[in-house]
Amino acid sequence: MLLQGILSLALFLLPAPSLAAAGRQVHFADEAPSKLATTWFDLLYEVVKDEKTPPPLASRVYGIAAVALYESVVSGSKEQRSLAGQLNGLSSVPRPSDAIYDWPAVVNAALPNSIRGVFSYISPNTLGRINSLERKLDGELRGRLAADVYERSSAHGRAVSGAILAWAATDGFALHNDCPYVQPAGSAGGWRPTPPGFGGKPLQPCWGQLRPMALKSGQECAAPGAPKFSDSTNSEFYAAGAEVHKIGLGLSAEQKIIADYWADNAGDSGTPPGHWIAITSQIARKDNLSLVKAAEAYARVGIAVHDAFIGCWYTKYLHNLKRPVTYINDNVHGQWRSYIATPPFPSYPSGHAVQSGAAAKVLTDMFGARGFTDTTHSDHGLKPALRPRAFKSFQQAAAEAAQSRLYGGIHYGFDNSDGLASGDCIGRAVLERVKFRN
Repeated sequence: MLLQGILSLALFLLPAPSLAAAGRQVHFADEAPSKLATTWFDLLYEVVKDEKTPPPLASRVYGIAAVALYESVVSGSKEQRSLAGQLNGLSSVPRPSDAIYDWPAVVNAALPNSIRGVFSYISPNTLGRINSLERKLDGELRGRLAADVYERSSAHGRAVSGAILAWAATDGFALHNDCPYVQPAGSAGGWRPTPPGFGGKPLQPCWGQLRPMALKSGQECAAPGAPKFSDSTNSEFYAAGAEVHKIGLGLSAEQKIIADYWADNAGDSGTPPGHWIAITSQIARKDNLSLVKAAEAYARVGIAVHDAFIGCWYTKYLHNLKRPVTYINDNVHGQWRSYIATPPFPSYPSGHAVQSGAAAKVLTDMFGARGFTDTTHSDHGLKPALRPRAFKSFQQAAAEAAQSRLYGGIHYGFDNSDGLASGDCIGRAVLERVKFRN
């Protein structure tokens, strides 16, 4: 009895391990703190920003990193279920042996390895930041762990990361990331390069062909299609273009703040999917989530925004609709410019709306219709004038993110409303097909 008590005490003092011995599993990862995970996702936001990562690529980065995090800790949970056999093409992930593991140490091997591996190119300065944080956290972990526990945990994290990166490499990225754009013939409403820069090739025209994680294809949950294109002043389409023009001419101070708050431009921020990842980090810290619950939240949002960009981009290049600035210059006012610079790809539907609708859906399912205050800008030192914004629900935040694109002058109203509906459908598909608990 005394020996058993000493063994139990020793196991209790070990920080967040999981023990499987003599056929009996003892779980501790459910009680491990989420600080290490939020620290890495805070850095990943900065990495995406500093590398000027375009939003579709960023959605893939966040999605893969989130799945790697979740799979690295799922074996240390009493309740959680692996995503192997649930996500498209993910047949298996390495499982730990019957031994003691420290789950933060597992994560500290899995996440930096995944971040380095998912980028096609990463600058020396950014690579140095990743390696520096890994070394710092490694030093802290080594200082409190037995050598064999540390080495075993790190090896498992690297093994999981390697399996997730190998899976990600089969999603079609190498083929579809950079493909030629062919302007469809005979479309009066077709996309054209937009002012003021009139850049050439649009962004990622084949992104919609990538393999989603949960959707069956990019065609699933597609927005239904914009109103019939028309230059007639009596048409529904003209009314939508005129609305953008009118709002742009009379923007209030609050509308400008909303447009700027959700702009999330590549190079200036962690991009739109990064904004929802940042919100997830805020929830993890405020609610003091365990490492496992934080990993689930990141995985939900990561999968949702990953698939949202595939679905949205499929629809964008299917309809290939010209942007409001082009339509307004052609039909309403020849010198009008949008408040937010128009990005170089077709209009319908809004990527902000689709991915925000999907993220809000999966977060609401996990945390309920709760209020929160978004501190993304202040947390990451972006635009000091943009103060934290309070929302009554995730859906309200998603609706504002969508509406911000109308205020910015870069989307028609139907881009946003149809985009939110598409994102909600994507979120529901993720919830129906991906089960995180046994």
